Amino acid sequence: MLKMPAMADTPDAAATDSIPVPPDAPTPVTGVPAVPGEVKETLYLVDGSGFIFRAYHALPPLNRPDGTPVNAVLGFTNMLMKLLADVKVHSVAVIFDSKRENFRNAIYPDYKAHRPPPPEDLIPQFDLIRQAVDAFNLPCLHLEGYEADDLIATYARLAREAGRDCVIVSSDKDLMQLITDGVGLLDPMKNKSIGRDEVLEKFGVAPELVVDVQSLAGDSVDNVPGVPGIGVKTAAQLITEYGGLDALLERAHEIKQPKRREALTVHAEMARISRQLVKLEAHVPVPEPLENLTARKPDHDKLIGWLREQGFRSAIQKVENDILKANGGNAAPNGGGTSAPALTLEATAGGGGAEQRTDAVRAAYNSRFYSTEAAPIGEPKIPAPTEIAYELVQDAAVLKRWIDEATLAGTVAIDTETDGLYPDRAKLVGFSLSHTPGRACYVPLTHINPDAPKEQAGGFDFGEAPPPPPQIPLEEARALLAPLLADPSVLKVGHNLKFDIRVLARHGFAPGPAAIAPVDDTMLLSYALGAGAHGHGMDELAQRHLGHTCITFDEVTGTGKNRITFDRVPLDRACAYAAEDADITLRLHQVLKADVLRRHLVTVYETLDRPLTPVVATMEEAGILVDRAMLAELSRDFAGRLAALEQEIHTLVGHPFNVASPKQLGEVLFDEMGLPGGKKGKTGAYSTDSSVLEPLAEQGVEVAQKVLDHRQLAKLKSTYTDALQEEINAGTGRVHTCFALAATATGRLSSTDPNLQNIPIRTEEGRKIRRAFVAPEGHVLLSVDYSQIELRLVAEIAGVPALKQAFTEGIDIHAMTASQVFGVPLDQMTSEIRRKAKAINFGIIYGISGFGLGRQLGIGAGEAGAFIKQYFERFPELAGYFEKTKAEAKEKGYVTTLFGRQCWIQGIKESNAARRAFAERQAINAPIQGTAADIIRRAMARVPAAMANAGLTGRMLLQVHDELLFEVPVAEVDATIPVVRQVMEGAASLSVPLVAEAGTGRSWGEAH
Repeated sequence: MLKMPAMADTPDAAATDSIPVPPDAPTPVTGVPAVPGEVKETLYLVDGSGFIFRAYHALPPLNRPDGTPVNAVLGFTNMLMKLLADVKVHSVAVIFDSKRENFRNAIYPDYKAHRPPPPEDLIPQFDLIRQAVDAFNLPCLHLEGYEADDLIATYARLAREAGRDCVIVSSDKDLMQLITDGVGLLDPMKNKSIGRDEVLEKFGVAPELVVDVQSLAGDSVDNVPGVPGIGVKTAAQLITEYGGLDALLERAHEIKQPKRREALTVHAEMARISRQLVKLEAHVPVPEPLENLTARKPDHDKLIGWLREQGFRSAIQKVENDILKANGGNAAPNGGGTSAPALTLEATAGGGGAEQRTDAVRAAYNSRFYSTEAAPIGEPKIPAPTEIAYELVQDAAVLKRWIDEATLAGTVAIDTETDGLYPDRAKLVGFSLSHTPGRACYVPLTHINPDAPKEQAGGFDFGEAPPPPPQIPLEEARALLAPLLADPSVLKVGHNLKFDIRVLARHGFAPGPAAIAPVDDTMLLSYALGAGAHGHGMDELAQRHLGHTCITFDEVTGTGKNRITFDRVPLDRACAYAAEDADITLRLHQVLKADVLRRHLVTVYETLDRPLTPVVATMEEAGILVDRAMLAELSRDFAGRLAALEQEIHTLVGHPFNVASPKQLGEVLFDEMGLPGGKKGKTGAYSTDSSVLEPLAEQGVEVAQKVLDHRQLAKLKSTYTDALQEEINAGTGRVHTCFALAATATGRLSSTDPNLQNIPIRTEEGRKIRRAFVAPEGHVLLSVDYSQIELRLVAEIAGVPALKQAFTEGIDIHAMTASQVFGVPLDQMTSEIRRKAKAINFGIIYGISGFGLGRQLGIGAGEAGAFIKQYFERFPELAGYFEKTKAEAKEKGYVTTLFGRQCWIQGIKESNAARRAFAERQAINAPIQGTAADIIRRAMARVPAAMANAGLTGRMLLQVHDELLFEVPVAEVDATIPVVRQVMEGAASLSVPLVAEAGTGRSWGEAH
């Protein structure tokens, strides 16, 4: 299985709702020698304030039955339970900030002044989180006038003086200054311990000099001023060279660079003030003596009562299990698991007890996995298995036993392991199966001996390779597994299953990806439940829904230059990792399938998401033919034009320079040429991005326009004409892109490796690139795309009668809009007026501002704003839709498409006006873009069957937003077009007509 990372449009994937603690966490530091003969407990100091916000942003909105928000409380509670279970803490304190202002505000009144107030739904959770600490009977500390970091620094000092080690549990970089012998930092977000080496890597200096670096670099988040123009890297160089802040400031006159020398001289006092702000105070009065910081046994009745009040049923189950275990009962282990769960590796031959195992399988699935019991979003509904048993299968008879049990169970989770990330060329190394929670097996197929020498230069290895480990021959495994994959009575479950079925089909386990059926995908189940709410990778979902920390790929294969391919991983480690993947997938399936039913999202999942797994896998497998020679010729042409543009730019400037260097370009434009608009960033260099260059180009600055042209052409060359040649599969001559089915907040598919959705269509260069995508001999490419689908959906969703009428009567929508808004009769319409109306029509969908529209039309923001005002006055239904949609997003946290998909909107309750406005624009657009995405998803799911029923042999190759691209035999073109158009136009029943337009050609450029 390819584990999917988290996408740019979701919350920070690192912000999980519990602390993953590495196996060596209890002793991550070099301790101060203790008193001989005396064992002193390590002190754990938990940065409570830091985890409140991470927990809040990690989980979607979640309320108790009485309406009180508790998402941050749940995340924080999970963190405490995880820490207590995994690290066996005996000495601990959870430390919080007091009020917003502290002694640092007396030094610098603007300290943290720019920080926005906490979100409204987080405020009532602060007290509940402190109640959580109290319910677990842990010391809960704060100190008026000081920050949590100061208390942490003080207790760390006291622990050292008492001869005890101290571990600070936090992800806050500001605490790295405390690291020393006996004091370490456990970063739960990165799942690793932080020591001197890690501090040196991050700050460029040892921990004792971190304060000096921060004093120079400042901190925009906390409004620590620092010295203008000096960042962390420069600060580290200066501190290293001069030995410290005081020495640097005393010798600032010796610095060679004039600007740097001036900055340090002028702002020396500000650097000293900044040091007072960033340096942690390690001698504050402590609210409790060190010896009182103990993890006392909680009152279980009180703890369970508090958890029940919050509605955290899985946490109650964990506590009850712990009580049973403490009393000698046979209870389920802590649901959080560890990064390396205890495994029971059964014998790989014989083994007996098959009848007993079969009965267990049958019993486990008698009730299947559907439960409609209400539970908060993100809250686990099933306890962890009472036993974890993973089996390494190296014998065909044992594999047959597993397959027989899976057939009887009726549901099996399957996962593949490969030696690469690309399914069109990855080698199948093994697969894992799970049919009962807690039980799974791994079947290695093509592992090699870990000690086998790697290939040497020229591809030859003259050393004697040690034999591979015992494995079932691929042919035997294929003969046993293939019938199960094709069995219509057995549900195959995977996570990102599209990857697995492609790999299995390519290795002969099925005639094609679509032949593996029926299927369920836990990634898509999660996506149906929360598009845009969080990431949908298996590791994150396991943490979120099961409280389980999975073994990571890096743990079994290593990282960087020491990374090995999976076929070299020793079988015991491979089994632990791969079997866990199948087991966790099955457990997630139980939770997520029930949630989809409970939240009435079955139609979304069953009609829009699940059917696309085999359809898109088949598209990816087909790929699209590319003319390599044409791409090479385009690359040469673009290279020549880039060289010519560079020469023209040099001529305009009067001397050569590196056009691709933002620093050199900024100096040329703003220092030498004296052009307006130059703004320097924190590094001291001018910004030269498009927002700076485009206004200059609009003012007629020729060099700015040529630089923009140069950048666009260079991007096309590097991203497409050069890179696409490397992406052509040597075996097929085709490019096989990968479509991400769960990467956006609106249901849109995205294309990667390579991205074929961003090739420009309105420029001549983009059209030339599209002409390199061609049909094989005897075929043509057929492009069918929806006409103005988003504008049609605006009319439908907002209920705008005038727009509906125009679409129904086939009137030019932009001309009609221009006539309505500007009062120009249709027979007197000019192209310029129509262009303005078109810009408004499309801009309205994305909540465009007067400034943005003015930039597009080349007019002032005031005039553009007046156009928008006229537009809303003429179409008041739109204004009503906007306000209603924003209100829905603020109330629920999501907006809904016409098909019922919930698109979660991050930041809709932000107190920061700019971020909130951005979220509101997303909320306005999401039902429109999301419904368009749902419509084309439904069409994609229906087209293959419609073509097959008509006896047509064409293949669907690509989906690019509102367009579907097919490869069709020339003889079938006339028959294929009406079939595809009928499916696409009938994918939704609306009050406005859907129109699909078709074009054909020998290349994509000709067809569209």
